Amino acid sequence: MPRAGLTGDDVVASAAGLADEIGFQGVTMGLLADRLGIRPPSLYKHVDGLADVQHRLATLAMTELGEVIRDAVQGRAGRDALAALLTAVRGYVSAHPGRYMAATGVGFTGPDDPLLAASTRVINSIAAVLRGYGITEDKMTHAIRTIRSTIHGFAILEASRGFQWDSDPDESFEWMIGFIDRGLRSG
Repeated sequence: MPRAGLTGDDVVASAAGLADEIGFQGVTMGLLADRLGIRPPSLYKHVDGLADVQHRLATLAMTELGEVIRDAVQGRAGRDALAALLTAVRGYVSAHPGRYMAATGVGFTGPDDPLLAASTRVINSIAAVLRGYGITEDKMTHAIRTIRSTIHGFAILEASRGFQWDSDPDESFEWMIGFIDRGLRSG
């Protein structure tokens, strides 16, 4: 029997917490049911299976990331907006590494997919920052991919303790912001 008051959103929120604790790849229906205090078959009253949980988790992560980016870059331009964008993504990955990973490489189910809408908001926010540098629409896709790849790599390496040298990652992060800013200004 399903737990009274449990919803699909509750299942996804629990999966998000679990992903952040043990990693996205470690989330299973069994572990999720244990966390919720129910038997695994009861989960299917609220979600359609692990793929559904993963897709909903990706949607949650992209929605949250979009809100964090939007709030960070609002009213800013140029290097200030770029730094706010990169800092927002870095902070989100640091705070929510599992749910962030859930949002990488997930396909859209169609034009009405909430994940597509959430992802589009993230991309549009990045594009708005880049337009402040005069990046034209014909180069926008390349610029967005460059920004996303750079911050993704930095944030994931940092979250997985991939920076083992003596140098302070904060100094490297500031250097990276300056490097990207100079490249965008000269491009």
